[in-house]
Amino acid sequence: MANLPYAQRTATLMTMLDKIKTASVPEKFSQDFVAEKLLMKGGTPRSIIPFIRKMGLVATDGTPTERYKEFRNPAKSGTAIAAAMRELYEQLFEMNEYVHDTNQTTLKGLIVEATGAEQNSNVVSKTLSTFQALRKIADFDSVPEEEITVSNETADPAPEYTLPQIHSQQPSNNGGEGINLSYTINLNLPATTDIEVFNAIFKSLKQHLIQE
Repeated sequence: MANLPYAQRTATLMTMLDKIKTASVPEKFSQDFVAEKLLMKGGTPRSIIPFIRKMGLVATDGTPTERYKEFRNPAKSGTAIAAAMRELYEQLFEMNEYVHDTNQTTLKGLIVEATGAEQNSNVVSKTLSTFQALRKIADFDSVPEEEITVSNETADPAPEYTLPQIHSQQPSNNGGEGINLSYTINLNLPATTDIEVFNAIFKSLKQHLIQE
């Protein structure tokens, strides 16, 4: 059964995320930082720190990650949360790739199925609450630039064709038997589905190169 992560207090999680956006990036995301810089003191905020790590915002050594910095950027905040959710609830997305768009009843059913817990259990309730809170601020529609940019190195290369060997006979200077020569032409054709382009290329080759 899946062990789906959740925040002990969803409201505290959302408050902490809001404060992370406005506070400067610390060297270490520690209990002291949460208490002194985010002004969230007590045991409840401290209990949220492990979940922040699970979201991929903070490394195991407490160092803020690139996702942490992206989350603070208003233009990337939603996609950062969406990426975190796909990791946190990987099994739910495997069960339904559009789980972030499902209604509460369907979502709860998937959580019950994945965890094996009772429908009214604390695990199901807190997981459901955490998922719903995060998806309100997540942006699943934006595709990161690196996923849609295709470089020249990764683009499909143009097809390469090898023409059959061409034989020709050069006459001897002394009137004797000529010299037999053969050569092969490797042709890189443009990436196109227009058959007229290929016809024009081969017609030109036949006229200028492939002669009896």
